[in-house]
Amino acid sequence: MIRAATPSDVPALQEMIRELAAYEKALEHARATDRQLHDALFADHPAVFALIAEEDTESDPVGFALWFLNFSTWTGTHGVYLEDLYVRPSARGSGYGKQLLSALAGICVERGYERFEWWVLDWNEPSIGFYRSLGAEPMEDWTVFRMSGDPLRRLADGNTA
Repeated sequence: MIRAATPSDVPALQEMIRELAAYEKALEHARATDRQLHDALFADHPAVFALIAEEDTESDPVGFALWFLNFSTWTGTHGVYLEDLYVRPSARGSGYGKQLLSALAGICVERGYERFEWWVLDWNEPSIGFYRSLGAEPMEDWTVFRMSGDPLRRLADGNTA
């Protein structure tokens, strides 16, 4: 079963985010607090959203998808950017990942969004194979850039040297 996250899901979301970070060999970078996650997801006008996968309403969540809107100047429409998709190891192979992606694809189609995008680590062959099996294509002509920490602060201060 796939459903929208509720405030009571924040602890389970936080736990799964940390499990995902550990899998991606980056646990030390998962610093968001329960309060930050709660505020981001459940503010008056949230800019980030989450879906929860669960076996039934009585069980703990087995997976999640955290997403937000992006925008294409080429198509003139919003799209969905999937920040995180995670299914706990004990529930993998049961269709939850596909159900979460299908729910997000449904949001795109229902709202007229033309793109559904995400990143995947180059070494994550199981996920890459799974995404390709669904018809997703890698964007081979594009390189992802990120700026954070001191370079971000320097640029914000106008210091580009």
